[in-house]
Amino acid sequence: MRIVIAPDKFKGSLDAAGVARAVADGIRAVRHDAAVDLVPVADGGEGTLDAALGAGFERRTTVVSGPTGAPVAADWGLRGDEAVIEMALASGLGILPGGIRDARGATSRGTGELIAAALDAGARRIVLGVGGSAGTDGGAGMLQALGLRLLDGAGAVLPGGGAALARLVTVDASAFDPRLAEASLTLATDVDNPLLGPNGAAAVFGPQKGATPEDVAELDAALARYVALIADAFGVPGAADAPGAGAAGGVGFAAVAALGAERRSGVDVVLDFTGLRERLVGADLVVTGEGSIDEQSLGGKTPVGVARAARAIGVPVVAVCGRTTLDDDRLRAAGFVRTWALAAREPDPEVSMRDAARLLREIGAELAASLPVGDGAVRAETLTESITS
Repeated sequence: MRIVIAPDKFKGSLDAAGVARAVADGIRAVRHDAAVDLVPVADGGEGTLDAALGAGFERRTTVVSGPTGAPVAADWGLRGDEAVIEMALASGLGILPGGIRDARGATSRGTGELIAAALDAGARRIVLGVGGSAGTDGGAGMLQALGLRLLDGAGAVLPGGGAALARLVTVDASAFDPRLAEASLTLATDVDNPLLGPNGAAAVFGPQKGATPEDVAELDAALARYVALIADAFGVPGAADAPGAGAAGGVGFAAVAALGAERRSGVDVVLDFTGLRERLVGADLVVTGEGSIDEQSLGGKTPVGVARAARAIGVPVVAVCGRTTLDDDRLRAAGFVRTWALAAREPDPEVSMRDAARLLREIGAELAASLPVGDGAVRAETLTESITS
């Protein structure tokens, strides 16, 4: 019996590797003969670097400008000429000093400094996983770190933050890092919002970053000015309307418009660099999951992406989660032959989160006990019937 365990994190409780280990320990306690392959995965946001490190990338650390400009030590991954950068580690809400949010002034500069560090290390294929950003600067800080000069009417360099873009008069790309022309960048995000307007970065995500209604209006107007000048400088009219331009406070726009990035589903990108599709070949069963399996999950988050890849080659998939808001019919339609939720075993959320590893071991043991016993290959239909009976 060969089982691939490929979950995302249970946010606030266990990282993806911890989830995979707990389920594997439960399975092995009952089925000593099971061959278990652990493949922690993510959807392009938080946990993407951990997935890369688990796939053989080397951890690198670079001191960069954090979202307020204060220095932070940000990790990233390198494997040959390929780098993986998780934006939140350099420019995210989670690393704001004291947790104090600054929607108008927070910058993405540190993310650009990580890209520069990756180029310095020889990377020419760069995966940029975005999500959890602290600012709404349209990726201006990221581009400034790569040599783009953003100047006001007096010729002075603009400070960081989206609000400052209201004073933007000149975009000077003469010192833009020439190595970017030789590199390919993949923008890993499932956010499909445009940059501007009622569905844009400021309106939809600004309040999460501390923006008041007045801040949202100010930021949207400043971004509109910035877009017009970036379009002239790089010859990319319409990039602000592209799906994903509003991701990470507009870093999606800058990545596509100025860096020539290809936008892809975050989970598909992670499945590629972890080699999960290849590791599914010959598997009898796949276990996936995340903290909450809900409507957002159906939009293409990790468990559904894993299930889609497994179903394509006829491998049954089961899911584990902290909780689910979907009924059994919708879970089956999403590709899971069975789903275990920690909340069904421990209704107190605090206890469930604290004891997630123990509960996942119990679920792993229950799953293992339901598997058919015997040598040789197991038909998918037989395995599914055994698990669900």
